[in-house]
Amino acid sequence: MTGSRDARAGELSQLADAAAVCTACELADNRTNVVFGSGTVDAEVMFVGEGPGQREDEQGLPFVGPSGKLLEQLLGEIGLTRAGVYIGNVVKCRPPGNRDPRPDEIDACKGYLRTQLRLVDPKVVVTLGNFASKLLLRTGTGITRLRGQAYPWWGRHLVPTFHPAAALRGSARVLEELRYDFSLVKAVIDGEIDSEVPDEAAVVAAPPVPEPEQLDMFG
Repeated sequence: MTGSRDARAGELSQLADAAAVCTACELADNRTNVVFGSGTVDAEVMFVGEGPGQREDEQGLPFVGPSGKLLEQLLGEIGLTRAGVYIGNVVKCRPPGNRDPRPDEIDACKGYLRTQLRLVDPKVVVTLGNFASKLLLRTGTGITRLRGQAYPWWGRHLVPTFHPAAALRGSARVLEELRYDFSLVKAVIDGEIDSEVPDEAAVVAAPPVPEPEQLDMFG
């Protein structure tokens, strides 16, 4: 990690100000608010979702409403709080109808996420949902097969898991698997997971690079 906490927090604030007036892609045309991210620059854990939904677009904050409440509950179960983590998305503006972001929209927005990752420099990145998990791990493998492991990723670990909304649709199995994946997050923080990765996971894990600022997770 480079720079003092105050310097990194200041740079993150400046980045948020730039994102607030960004018009680099068509998602800017219909947004109510840019949903840049929230949390502490000292976070050991950073969550990455796909993009804002309607409530997030209205409030300008990521993961609000029922999904946010479940996320906070799961954090509490491993001794963390929302204020102690950092939460962001692949894109900062809501895609119409909550569709997947298009490649040009991801390309226009990826610099924000890359810099957020560099400034926060978490021990573990948690991707919430199929889209963010497949994108950051550069794989076509779905979340059901990806989840359940902590992958070495760009000098840190990445834990892919279901979006909280999947558990809210009434699946007890998904909720238990979310809880297991959150236990992996705690294990990484506590130093109980080393840098080794099972052979079957290596095919989807992005190779580490020496410097976080060289991050180019989208290829």
